[in-house]
Amino acid sequence: MKDDFTPPIKSRTTDELLEILGAPDKWNPLAVRLATNELALRDVPPKKIETAQYLSKKRDRIEKKRLADESYHICDFIFRPIPTLFEIIFSWELKKDGFDRKAKQQKYFRVIIALIVLSLVAMEYLS
Repeated sequence: MKDDFTPPIKSRTTDELLEILGAPDKWNPLAVRLATNELALRDVPPKKIETAQYLSKKRDRIEKKRLADESYHICDFIFRPIPTLFEIIFSWELKKDGFDRKAKQQKYFRVIIALIVLSLVAMEYLS
């Protein structure tokens, strides 16, 4: 197998190779095979590879939980009002991207924004 990666798989540290095998779905299949072969040549015990895979999955779970718990904060509206309002009004994929709490808040904010706009229009119409 030809190693066209930069840096080459053989020149990477054992920890870097374990990182590749820890999350094989994030890497090119050829890189995973080369990393597996290189770790075998370096006599790295299979237990270490299993540990790397376990830690990678745990990091992914923690990241998903962090994203799911992320929410809008009052500081978002004070320090970044335009991007925050733009995200609330025009972003349709918060739930799909893993931002569960933000998606729930977005529904309420959209209703509030719609009510404010309607009341402004009604006041303008009545005056």
